[in-house]
Amino acid sequence: MRLRIVVSLLALVTSCASASGRTDTSEPADGRALLARMHDRYANRWFQTLTFVQRTTQTKPDGTSQVSTWYEAVRGTRLRIDVGDPTVGNGALYTPDSLYVLRAGKVVRTMAEGNPFLPLIMGVYIQPLEQTVAQIAPLKVDLSRIRVQDWEGKPTYVVGSTSPTDTTSPQIWVEKDRLIVTRFLVPLMPTPDKRVQDVRLENNVAVGDGWLATRVRMLDQGKPMQTEEYSDWRVNVPLPATFFQAEHWGEGQHWAAPRR
Repeated sequence: MRLRIVVSLLALVTSCASASGRTDTSEPADGRALLARMHDRYANRWFQTLTFVQRTTQTKPDGTSQVSTWYEAVRGTRLRIDVGDPTVGNGALYTPDSLYVLRAGKVVRTMAEGNPFLPLIMGVYIQPLEQTVAQIAPLKVDLSRIRVQDWEGKPTYVVGSTSPTDTTSPQIWVEKDRLIVTRFLVPLMPTPDKRVQDVRLENNVAVGDGWLATRVRMLDQGKPMQTEEYSDWRVNVPLPATFFQAEHWGEGQHWAAPRR
């Protein structure tokens, strides 16, 4: 009788484990379900702030390039970029739907153009699903379309496309294992044909309980537009909300400046 009970318990445990495994390995029905899975994987674990130094190589249509150093900080879905020496006050402040351009610490231009990176590399993990869906809506990615294909040797979900030959529809590519975005095809600039540009998030490293692509390449029709190489990255650095407000641009101690 005791042996029979043990065998029954083992069968029950095995059955539960198998059922759990089927749940964990089931494929998301659509892009919305994938975004929810991304959120749930890292909820309450993903870093809240990030700082890094960025070596930026911008390539012009004639093939010449310009290299500059940017000092960047992210808090939630706000991105602050100081171009060159932070004490000069030149840079940009991005949200998912707006851009503020600053010169000498003053706003010289505002645009209703959000940064598509922010909802996909930060927002999706730290905010409600509905907020992320609303923020990526302007990208016009069809969340009802999803498939799986290998990308850089890793199984990857492709949202917004049902065919490997489709390179023109707006798309988000999410690595299946780590549930991080490794590529997206979206319009980054206005063109007569409204074509998408190819953004590749590479050399991902573990930072805190999340991940960071330490090289980002932006391509237009296969040609490089901008390459970003990150260094000196740090997560959960204490940064006040005012650091990410254009009207308070020059206030307080900058994280990259020597301590006074």
